[in-house]
Amino acid sequence: MQEFPTENNLPPSLGYIELNAPAPEKSKKNIFYVLGAALVLVIFYFFVLSAPGSFPVGVILNISEGSNLRNVSLKLQNENIIRSRLVFEAFIILYGGEKHIIPADYLFENKTPVWEVARRISKGDRHLAPVAVTVPEGFNVEDIANTFVSKLSTFNKEKFLLTARAKEGYLFPDTYFFFTTDNEDDALRLMNVNFEKKVGPLRPSMVSVNKTEKEIINMASIVEREAKGDKDRGLISGILWRRLAIGMPLQVDAAPETYQAKGLPKNPICNPGLDSIKAAITPVKSDYLYYLHDKQGEIHYAKSYAEHQTNINKYLR
Repeated sequence: MQEFPTENNLPPSLGYIELNAPAPEKSKKNIFYVLGAALVLVIFYFFVLSAPGSFPVGVILNISEGSNLRNVSLKLQNENIIRSRLVFEAFIILYGGEKHIIPADYLFENKTPVWEVARRISKGDRHLAPVAVTVPEGFNVEDIANTFVSKLSTFNKEKFLLTARAKEGYLFPDTYFFFTTDNEDDALRLMNVNFEKKVGPLRPSMVSVNKTEKEIINMASIVEREAKGDKDRGLISGILWRRLAIGMPLQVDAAPETYQAKGLPKNPICNPGLDSIKAAITPVKSDYLYYLHDKQGEIHYAKSYAEHQTNINKYLR
């Protein structure tokens, strides 16, 4: 029987070759290349992509309106938020381009790598809670301005009042949410938009009662200041409209000029809320011509001046 050669009985002239075994030198080179590449990546990350060692944790960075990519990258590098301007700019372009730089205040509460800094600035991811500003019903423009001054650092009271005085009555009272970089223009814009949103649907009702929007807002502003709550808005509105109808002066303490001249004030005296506007549109009819609030805020009505005088003596003296 013929014997086939094996590893143990090969003739001296024949060598045994393991086809799958890598050459020792080549294997060492591959390992060296892998380790070298890994080292380069680590060095690149540490010296280029990672946050600087002196990263100002907790800083709030402001990017102002009109800033361009070069301005922003220089500011970030000077503030030790990024290591490389070139890499930051490359990531901004990757995320959508220079036009995607969103001006705002940005809070960096932790060390942040450059790609995350670029992403946040390109998406407007501020990490700051919006500032809540509540404008109560019945505030006039001066009250509103003082409220915003205490909440928004970039709010200019004088500029606000220059525009707002002509909008008295039409700046809708509500709770608004702003970013810290918002200013007087943002406040006016949001309040105007909210007025249209809330009052716009009521305009057909104003037409149906043969009143202009200005008349309704003027009356609503008085009702807002004169009423002590929801229960007396409708009746007070009815009384005041009735006085106008019979040619009687309004004579309301909230608007002193109504003691000297008949009719509604020339302009609203404050910014009324929705309930007062609705009360001005749909007043509650009654036989009363007079009312007063006692020291506890309770309202008392009278049909004649003699009854009203009795109420004054009884509840206010």
